Amino acid sequence: MSLRPDLVECWVFRVVPQSGPSDPRPDAERLEILLIRRAPDRIFPGLWQCVTGGVEPSERVPAAAIREVREETGFGPSEVEAYYDLDQVAPFYDEGADAVVVSAIFAARVRPDAEARPSHEHDGVRWVPVADAARLAIWPSYAESVQRVRELLTDPETARWFALDHDGRRIARRPLEG
Repeated sequence: MSLRPDLVECWVFRVVPQSGPSDPRPDAERLEILLIRRAPDRIFPGLWQCVTGGVEPSERVPAAAIREVREETGFGPSEVEAYYDLDQVAPFYDEGADAVVVSAIFAARVRPDAEARPSHEHDGVRWVPVADAARLAIWPSYAESVQRVRELLTDPETARWFALDHDGRRIARRPLEG
């Protein structure tokens, strides 16, 4: 039996080169997570979160995450360096539906200079250091997602197993070309 998620979440992140007197290592980099704040007229107004949205009936689940990133941040192929499946789902109780719903969780790495253009669903965006992201985005599954981004996706050897193409298909799943 397969289970189709109700929602997708996508953690947008970037790795920003650091230089200057505050960092003695000239090649240091800083991992930043994009948080977007829910607008006052939405459920959970003021909540800082990742990109989140529904899955259309005929839509592939990873494609929904890619679409939601574009709709909620304006990031498209020219800004997104890579998409990833975080190999994570989060079931939670939704009092609106009075049911347990499930979210499939993804990530997108964008260029270091990428700046989000929020949709009407949000009234704020901010890049935060990875250490602050779990504190500001309060749901427990969010902390696990941030940890997965930090531990799995910043190492190229590990990240390749989670990488998706721009159509949402896992790259490592393909047979090797001979």
